[in-house]
Amino acid sequence: MPVIRRRAARKRKRPTTHVDTLQCDPAELMLDRKVWTRAATRAATLECLRKNGVTKPLKKKPKVAVKPAQPLPQVAPSPVPEPAHKPAQPLPQVAPSPVPEPAHKPAQPLPQVAPSPVPEPAHVDDPQTWVMDIDAGDSDMPELCSEYVKDIYAYLMDLEVRQAVRPGYMKGYDITPCMRARLIDWLIQVHSMLPLLQETLYLTVAILDRFLQVQPVSRTKLQLVGVTAMLLASKYESNRRGAPEVRDFSRLTDNAFTPAQIRRMEQVMLMALNFELGSPLPVHFLRRASKAATTTMKIHALAKYLMELTLLDYEMVHYRPSEISAASLCLSQMLLDHLPWTPTEKFYTTYDEAHLKPIMLLMIKNVVVANKGRTEFQAVKSKYSQSKQMWIALLPELQRPVLKRLAAPLLETTGCLSSPPRPFIYLTHFGQTVF
Repeated sequence: MPVIRRRAARKRKRPTTHVDTLQCDPAELMLDRKVWTRAATRAATLECLRKNGVTKPLKKKPKVAVKPAQPLPQVAPSPVPEPAHKPAQPLPQVAPSPVPEPAHKPAQPLPQVAPSPVPEPAHVDDPQTWVMDIDAGDSDMPELCSEYVKDIYAYLMDLEVRQAVRPGYMKGYDITPCMRARLIDWLIQVHSMLPLLQETLYLTVAILDRFLQVQPVSRTKLQLVGVTAMLLASKYESNRRGAPEVRDFSRLTDNAFTPAQIRRMEQVMLMALNFELGSPLPVHFLRRASKAATTTMKIHALAKYLMELTLLDYEMVHYRPSEISAASLCLSQMLLDHLPWTPTEKFYTTYDEAHLKPIMLLMIKNVVVANKGRTEFQAVKSKYSQSKQMWIALLPELQRPVLKRLAAPLLETTGCLSSPPRPFIYLTHFGQTVF
């Protein structure tokens, strides 16, 4: 029952009198908090009102009835006045004036010229006239740049003409071709010991010859120029971890030149070359020619051996890198497989066999000199006599008597490479190299 009473009390409305405004004794309104209910609160409130002379609770203020909003009176739309101006009259039709005839006579049509007959492409089975597109299947390999690879090699051929080395540039110098060959033979050994790319060696020799033809040096500075050229080439071509630094080249010379001297020579060479280190190399053109010939690895390796032998030959410094690569590949094909120089190879190298014949004779001379042991410079042959290079220098095809007969007229001329070796300890320490 108490619960029911409390719920019924909640539904009753409380009086609207504000108890706080009455003057009552607060002590009389204090009740036990434990039994405080709404009924007790109402009883205390009524008692307080009785003591203050109020017998009835205040009534609520009467609500003011709000009249509903009256609808607005309907206003008839005023008629739109007609425009005061009259509609625009149509423009009168004007007849077009006749176009005057031209004073000059019309040009007479050009006489019809019969088109020249286009030669039909040769049959695929005819190797004498067919040129194969070696870049047709490389469109899905972006690293081969098949869309503009022809423009790249055209630029390289133009660049090799501008950076050509003139023949006999050492005439009147303090250094001799034998000193140059000895330096390059030492650089080949250094290149084999260091983690350098194949292009680094060819670029080293290119920088060396281009610098020496514009800036003569003394014998004591020749080795300094050589190590500095390899330092520049390694910075330009090699991006491997562990590439040699300046102090490494200083140790290779047995501390004959300090790092400060190498840096100073580096500045001199860069200024002499006008900071133009990008040179076309024979190995660049050899890759292109080998692709055109669809050659084997053995022929390609023999071509590299023939090209590297030309680095020592002072008589071949004026030949272009594209000529060196084409002649080495043509000679390799003849020696190993007796293959002719095809039209495809002629098209992509731009050289025919007649143009390459003098260069191939000089290469044969270098092979015969290296095989006979008539020279002290054996770094290239030792390099290509290893399994890493497929023992190319030891091939029996390079020992044929026909090669000796072809090289006999060239061996009669006095030269550094064809001179017999002199007895000396060669490169036991790099610093013992005597120029």
